Amino acid sequence: MTLAEQIFRRLGDGRLASGQALAAELGVTPSALLQAVQALEEAGARIETVSNRGYRLCGGIVALDAARILAMLPAGAQARVARCEVAWTLPSTNAALLAAAEPPCGQAAVMLAEHQTAGRGRRGRQWVAPLGGALCLSIAWTFAGLPRDLAALSLVAGVCALRAFAAGDVRGLALKWPNDLLAGGRKLGGILIEMRAESSGPSLVVIGIGVNVALGADARARVAATGNEVADFVELGGDPDRNVLVARLIGEIVTALPKFAVEGFAPFAAEWRQADVLRGRAVSVLLGADTQVGIARGVDAGGALLVETPTGLKHFVAGEVSVRVQA
Repeated sequence: MTLAEQIFRRLGDGRLASGQALAAELGVTPSALLQAVQALEEAGARIETVSNRGYRLCGGIVALDAARILAMLPAGAQARVARCEVAWTLPSTNAALLAAAEPPCGQAAVMLAEHQTAGRGRRGRQWVAPLGGALCLSIAWTFAGLPRDLAALSLVAGVCALRAFAAGDVRGLALKWPNDLLAGGRKLGGILIEMRAESSGPSLVVIGIGVNVALGADARARVAATGNEVADFVELGGDPDRNVLVARLIGEIVTALPKFAVEGFAPFAAEWRQADVLRGRAVSVLLGADTQVGIARGVDAGGALLVETPTGLKHFVAGEVSVRVQA
């Protein structure tokens, strides 16, 4: 465990820690301690420094803890998790699971990272995730065969996320097809589905979920520079302990996936439609070099976006298009 990681975990209890006492506890010089604290801040960690009293993490943020997460899962969900790991830093939690051994059919492998260096959204966009201020979670699941409504899996994951947020008393959120979690029109999180499958036989699917938890001014400025607005979990009244949120997300998703494998999108469609932010609004749909303009009419039975265009009702499949609400 690096010195920076040790300090991050130690400061995550919300109490002020004297620099001198912390250096002695960790067996390092005050200078080495200061350098490590500065490295944490450069990675996006928000650390409060109180003159003559010490350091602490801002906003009640605590370190991720795989044992705590597993202990908070209901017994049925625990049985479906083959392994759960927390990495200090990774290029991508999705990429790590895609490169690892797949979990047994009907079970999940969970990967979390405190810090992602190459987190991605759809179409290769960078995902801004400051250290401690965001949730970088991926869940791998092995289906016995290719699910019938695989294109709707990001929609199912979105419904599961809203259920998990509601359990923490964060409500009134919306879903934007195919993979965005919104609060008041601002982006709270996103979903990225990737897979590794043969033409027949088991299929490994990785569900990546990024959630803004407590971003801070610097991260918000970086996102604003890209022309986007963001919301975070803490400003909406959520618990800043990411372990609690992760346990709820895992519990919802590993409970939903066996049902999805058998019944497809149908059991989740009503909840999706209730949260659909695009329905009835003018949208433009980009498909390669082609742009289609029309009115969003919800999704079909397989999760495809329906758009009423001047030439008729068209279906757009997740993973191929980008949707932008018209001004």
